Amino acid sequence: MNYKIKSRIWIEVDDQVLLGHGRVELLKAINKCGSLSKGARSLDMSYKKAWDLVDAMNKAAKQPLVETAIGGKNGGGATVTPYGTALVNAFDDINKKCWKFLDNQTKNIKDL
Repeated sequence: MNYKIKSRIWIEVDDQVLLGHGRVELLKAINKCGSLSKGARSLDMSYKKAWDLVDAMNKAAKQPLVETAIGGKNGGGATVTPYGTALVNAFDDINKKCWKFLDNQTKNIKDL
């Protein structure tokens, strides 16, 4: 038998979700696409939901994770801030360490 332990990680600030898997994927998509709407579209997410998530993250964090520019002659866009990038990297590192720990814990149930 092949056992696997599953888990979800998220980071909260004052009982408000700051980051979780979906929010990190949105930040990565914004970074890749250079736009909130294109990033949301690449994840099959509505613009409204993406905007609400970015707004919630920016409000929960001590610094903005995403900065947006209103469209116009040169077009708008969105960028993940250096602080946002650092949080994404920290989240990914925590997540990888958690999965490694859980994978190692499967020995506790394999021998039962």
